[in-house]
Amino acid sequence: MLGISLGKNGKNGTHHNGYLIELSQVVKQYQTAAGPFSALKGVDLRVDTGEFVAVVGKSGSGKSTLINMITGIDRPTSGEVFVADTAIHTMGENRLAAWRGRNVGVIFQFFQLLPSLTVIENVILPMDFCHMYSSRERVDRAMELLEQVEIPEQAHKLPSALSGGQQQRAAIARALANDPPILVADEPTGNLDTKTADSVFRLFERLVDQGKTILMVTHDQDLARRVTRTVILSDGEVIEDRLAKVFPALTPAQLVRATHSLAPERYEPGAIILREGEAPDALHIITRGQVDVLVPGTDGVQVVAARMTQGQYFGEIELLSGGGNVATIRAGLESGVELAALDREAFENLVAESGPTREELSRLARARMAENTASRRRRANG
Repeated sequence: MLGISLGKNGKNGTHHNGYLIELSQVVKQYQTAAGPFSALKGVDLRVDTGEFVAVVGKSGSGKSTLINMITGIDRPTSGEVFVADTAIHTMGENRLAAWRGRNVGVIFQFFQLLPSLTVIENVILPMDFCHMYSSRERVDRAMELLEQVEIPEQAHKLPSALSGGQQQRAAIARALANDPPILVADEPTGNLDTKTADSVFRLFERLVDQGKTILMVTHDQDLARRVTRTVILSDGEVIEDRLAKVFPALTPAQLVRATHSLAPERYEPGAIILREGEAPDALHIITRGQVDVLVPGTDGVQVVAARMTQGQYFGEIELLSGGGNVATIRAGLESGVELAALDREAFENLVAESGPTREELSRLARARMAENTASRRRRANG
């Protein structure tokens, strides 16, 4: 499975790979009357600070189980789960509950507000549990959060007096109580009408703009298209979403197989990844950082013709045409780049299995070649 390790786990249960969330080869099995059932099968996942990630897939694909691994509500049968540099798979229940209260805000489809407490008391509760803020500060902070989610007038009402949308906003305020870096939402709009769901989603977007990281399980494809990135689950396995965009006509089974074929690569700032004229060996998908596309200038010196960033890919032109690399590709000068590489054989097998995929890639390759040619002409003409 795709996963890039940039450092070693420390003895204190932390790691230093730079990701806010990192799952490595996570397996989750349940014992059933019919025998063992694998809800997750060797899942690797990396999430950066500030990402807004949708987790999608059919019912039973493992979405909620994946979320439960990240929140520590459930434990992996095997594998490692690091969140905010903490190895939560090694923690005891009491320590885990305290950690979760400070680091992860959880939002449920059916709100889970305590019915006997007022809205403001529900928001204050996590602060009480984690001993955060003074008594006066807790009340003030709760009101500020209710204002942020636009329901301050509901503060002293019981949840039963609120609409579904208002209850979900109250649940979001509660999740924000201890200012956690991560919000995890399991179908947060699944019990809301379309207009209210859109309003809640826009609130999530504002929170991401403020620096929060959000993982949201959803069946709503319209909402899933509006996030930073999508994690696709199929029968307990993760499909690399960027690969799915490169090969949109492939079946989930084909995409799972292709994801297994991806090899992680990291290049330091300024390192040459491909040289113009050399034979290509793989399709490269940018998973982190950026690359510079270099072409010869009028004086023969390499100049930057374009920059490519996360989610973009290169190498398909050469793999489809059989020629040498049409440009030199260099890792970004500031932070380098991380890639997922699909080797020539795996690429050719996937293209051969899907005529529509080959046609779409060929169309995109022709368009990119035209852009490269036009860029060279502009530079040649000064």
